Amino acid sequence: MKYKFIIFDWDGTLMDSAAKIVNCMQLAAKQCGVAVPSAEEVGGIIGISLRPAIQKLFNTADEVLTDQLFEAYKNTFIEQDRTPSPMFDGADALLSALKADNRTLAVATGKARRGLDRCWNNTGTGVYFSYSRTADDAESKPSPDMILQLLAEAGVAPEEAVMIGDTTFDMQMARDAGVDRIGVSFGVHAQVHLENYAPQTIVHSLGE
Repeated sequence: MKYKFIIFDWDGTLMDSAAKIVNCMQLAAKQCGVAVPSAEEVGGIIGISLRPAIQKLFNTADEVLTDQLFEAYKNTFIEQDRTPSPMFDGADALLSALKADNRTLAVATGKARRGLDRCWNNTGTGVYFSYSRTADDAESKPSPDMILQLLAEAGVAPEEAVMIGDTTFDMQMARDAGVDRIGVSFGVHAQVHLENYAPQTIVHSLGE
């Protein structure tokens, strides 16, 4: 393996959280009295930071409505919804093996910092990662900002890094940062769409 710096997306790549995100977004829409999006529509914005995701999903530039949906989603996600979000099979084994092989691991996620920290605490996986960027730290995907910041902080050249993710946003972000990319087919975006961004490969499990 030529990569010494491995950047993971979180939702849909390491954590099986799509069902929870869909449910919470649909509940937020009901609470705010707007048309409830389909699961497929919500899946299309998973990976983007929450505010731009809401504006894209509900096709609105109304800041008041965006704020209402933002708060409703957060409250539902934390306080109300109990949909499980387990790590995908093989996640711990993969992260442990990479760490043991002296690879430096990072996360680039559309989650807020508090959300990522909560996931790390709940799963015990924070120990594997040396660097991270969230929606609070950088421009939303598909901007390359998250990866460029990570490379600069770690002192790593683009050719020494690889991005692993399940969405076209991950693939475009990596491509525009000059970083190789690996798609996973078990997340929210179909393999055929990931292939448009010339990934090095697409895998069908974390074990693979």
